[in-house]
Amino acid sequence: MFGIKKTAIVTDEKKIDDVLSRGVEEVIERERLKTKLKSGKQLRIKLGIDPTSPNIHLGRAIPLLKLRDFQELGHKIVLIIGDFTAVIGDTSDKDSERPMLTEEQVKKNMKDYIDQAGKVIDINKCETHHNNDWLGKLSYKEICQQADAFSLSDFIARENIKRRLDGGKRISLRELMYPLMQGYDSVAIKADVEIGGTDQRFNLLAGRELQRHYKQEPQDIITNPLIDGLDGRKMSSSWGNTINLLDSATDVYGKTMSLRDDLVIKYFTLVTRVSSDAIAQYKTALDSGTNPKEIKMKLAYEIVKLYFSEDEAKKAEEAFENTFKKGEVPEDIMEITAQHGSSIRNLLVQSKLISSNSDWRRLVEGNGVSVVGTEEIITDQSIKVEKDVVLRIGKKRFVKISIK
Repeated sequence: MFGIKKTAIVTDEKKIDDVLSRGVEEVIERERLKTKLKSGKQLRIKLGIDPTSPNIHLGRAIPLLKLRDFQELGHKIVLIIGDFTAVIGDTSDKDSERPMLTEEQVKKNMKDYIDQAGKVIDINKCETHHNNDWLGKLSYKEICQQADAFSLSDFIARENIKRRLDGGKRISLRELMYPLMQGYDSVAIKADVEIGGTDQRFNLLAGRELQRHYKQEPQDIITNPLIDGLDGRKMSSSWGNTINLLDSATDVYGKTMSLRDDLVIKYFTLVTRVSSDAIAQYKTALDSGTNPKEIKMKLAYEIVKLYFSEDEAKKAEEAFENTFKKGEVPEDIMEITAQHGSSIRNLLVQSKLISSNSDWRRLVEGNGVSVVGTEEIITDQSIKVEKDVVLRIGKKRFVKISIK
């Protein structure tokens, strides 16, 4: 009879310290968790992602990479797709009430989530769940018993909630329920550790309280820093300032090249696994006056290599050099066929080359759309297709629009 081969658990202290420090803002409780990791026992490491948009962006890849770090140490990683919690809505990072989504919207959004996560973690060795499987079955009585573990003052002490209260903004009772739901996820899968952004701290702690309520050992917590997006604000699908895992390799490379220079080292640390020694050398080079573009190209290459492949990284680098160093338009630009008189804004939104009408407005107002060849700047928000045209969108994107 064949035995089941157990996964080898890595207990090397240096590797454990690296996992508990790189891309980590806070560990609760650090020494206890470190002791567990050194013991050789396999732990259950949890991350939940709500499919509030169709895309997993690099900001969300930060905790996914931390999952992968634990996976490489031999621990069982557990990915929860929050199909129930996404409907309800988390306002941890919001200054206004997040509207509820429909079940249909959530189902559509999460269609490719597992495949996207698979760009970062080994899905075949990952335990995956949808939290509707247990949250959708809770009774009113059970929810009230869970709510009894928290006070109203606990909730309103949160910084963004206090700010909204002070500003006279509405806070729905629904918003009070979200931490209970995320916390119960930890109970349902018996998490030893939960990973999440700094904006999730209250929700992560709620998991510890509910585990105590259900007589489980409270999970340890790892929070990761949040990352700025293309416009300098926190990377968020709501703002369209994201680098998405569903973007093409060329777009990921180009978007990375448009980042502010001061974000390069942070991106190396948080969204790549380039060695700490190499990152220190890049920082020294930047501090010594090396052209930031040179280091940024290394960053763009490493990001594409990690989330796609080295071959795709080489192609994306060549496309960038052809476009921006030699003044050429890449051969594989997106092509759209349209009726004469079609709205260019609508075509670009529908093709997902830009994220929204507001993204188009921002680009046009910032002189970010031009006609390739004549270099004419588009200033008319309502411009329509009058002839075949190739447009440059921002610094890195091109589109060819042809009339049917």
